[in-house]
Amino acid sequence: MSRYRDFALFVALAAVWGSAFMAIKAGLAYFPPVLFAAIRYDIAGVLMLAYAVYATDRWRPRTRGEWSLVLVGGSLMIAAYHALLFVGEGYAGVTSAVAAVVVSLNPVLTTGFARALLPSERLTPAGIAGLLLGLVGVVVLSDPDPNNLLTSGVVGELLVFAAAASFALGSVLTRRIEAQLPIETMEAWSMLLGALLMHAVSVARPSESFAAVQWTPEAVWAMAYLSIAASALGFLVYFDLLERLGPIEINLVSYVAPIFAALSGWWFLNEVIDLTTVAGFLVIFAGFCLVKREALARELPKLRSVVSRQ
Repeated sequence: MSRYRDFALFVALAAVWGSAFMAIKAGLAYFPPVLFAAIRYDIAGVLMLAYAVYATDRWRPRTRGEWSLVLVGGSLMIAAYHALLFVGEGYAGVTSAVAAVVVSLNPVLTTGFARALLPSERLTPAGIAGLLLGLVGVVVLSDPDPNNLLTSGVVGELLVFAAAASFALGSVLTRRIEAQLPIETMEAWSMLLGALLMHAVSVARPSESFAAVQWTPEAVWAMAYLSIAASALGFLVYFDLLERLGPIEINLVSYVAPIFAALSGWWFLNEVIDLTTVAGFLVIFAGFCLVKREALARELPKLRSVVSRQ
């Protein structure tokens, strides 16, 4: 029964996180991008902090190391990641599916940063090839015009790529910090700090102000979906699955989410799913398989067991 539950939660998480890219794209019609991301995490951070108070015995950081975890998480994994993602998705040509596919490079980038910054980890030649293959996938996806490399779509995709790199770097830097903190507590305070930083960036951008927000029913729906479903509830499901499935299996969410991003973007926003997007995704996924080949080989028997019991 637990295997059925895990499988259902895995698919639900991929669906919610994948369709979140569509909700971002839809909400950008009513919100300035960085302010949109900041308000999202105002709400999600408060909800997550309330859960941390309820579920853990340490609802706030105390030591310097614990606050360092929050600083890295809030600045890179929340503020930089979401500000760049939301601005990038605002560019024409960056569909929900394209953004999700670029972000699916995150596990590959995380491995690369880990090999560079963690002394105990080193890249093999096959691992280097996997990283390069992932980057090739981004180039295939962006389909740049040699005569005009700075088209709107390419710039937007580069911003989304920078967002994925920020998240990957943050996830590796947290592993270098010697501190133990309940993950719910770290996420809650990181969300609140990230929201504060994004509000500061929003104030510094002349094009962003609360006066520019259009509080339509669609805007409220997009905000509620991102804050409650994708952030607060999504991360709770993620923590639950991470504990039982481990990091390799849960990382596969990144490669199922683009399917739901593409379908929801097509259904709600009439976005076209083209062959370039599919090809870019397949190349990036091939890079992931190459980088994680040994870990995947160990996990494949478990995955077959899960599928065979469904």
